[in-house]
Amino acid sequence: MKGPLFYSKILLFGEYGIIKDSKGLSIPYNFFKGALKRDKNDSKMAQDSNKSLKAYAEYLKVLEIKEEGLVSFDIEALEKDVANGMYFDSSIPQGYGIGSSGALVAAIYDRYATDKITVLENLTREKLLQLKQIFGKMESFFHGKSSGLDPLNSYLSLPILINSKDNIESTSIPSQNTEGKGAVFLLDSGMTGETAPMVQLFMENMKQEGFRNMIKDQFIKHTDACVEDFLNGNVKSLFGNLKQLSHVVFDHFKPMIPSKFHQLWQKGIETNDYYLKLCGSGGGGYILGFTQDLEKAKKALEGHTLEVVYNF
Repeated sequence: MKGPLFYSKILLFGEYGIIKDSKGLSIPYNFFKGALKRDKNDSKMAQDSNKSLKAYAEYLKVLEIKEEGLVSFDIEALEKDVANGMYFDSSIPQGYGIGSSGALVAAIYDRYATDKITVLENLTREKLLQLKQIFGKMESFFHGKSSGLDPLNSYLSLPILINSKDNIESTSIPSQNTEGKGAVFLLDSGMTGETAPMVQLFMENMKQEGFRNMIKDQFIKHTDACVEDFLNGNVKSLFGNLKQLSHVVFDHFKPMIPSKFHQLWQKGIETNDYYLKLCGSGGGGYILGFTQDLEKAKKALEGHTLEVVYNF
């Protein structure tokens, strides 16, 4: 048994903002992927995954009862497969902000949900929201509170535009210009980040009026503009807004940026060689970078590996 592949995702824009109704744009990232497997595997990874799936099956059993009518699973089949050693074989690094638990949730829903909404049917806004709600409840086992967006992206394998909490749609993004000099890239911080404490910190900060105003007047404003620019291919305007966004994050989200990257973050804003932003909740994992000249950015970030995600 080897299930279909589910991919990692990158939230290009909208981290933290989507909690407060900013726009967001999430794209599948096919470089990393995972699948459910039941072959004989004695590795520690497979054993740890199997143990985690056992606990997850218990969680889903309770979820079915608690959220009656929302989602139901063939728990018997799931428990049987777990007892036979099933594990999630994944190359998606955990704690890196690219949706490792999202891919697992999508794989479990795909295989064990009994009355599932499939990718092949006409995905109305209602169905997308229903899926997002189901996935949010399923993924909160891993994060404490989840928007459900990561599993949704992984499940559909389509770019998703978030207009607001209750308004999401699948979208298309401008096709890549493989000859172009500009790029979106991932920068490895070399450490993992924990989602829950970062989100908690953000929620604490939201209790302060000054922080709330900054989110509304600056962070959401620039995030929304970046989403519009990216989707419409307005590269010049996009980089103007990215610079502002990178600045706002540097000034107000310092704890979410690994300290050894503070200097590099600032250097990007000062030189305009590249701009950095959070990838997911921050605290570690990947950092997202945007540049109009990839060669220049590589020179400026010497000693760091840049993984290109998209070319302008």
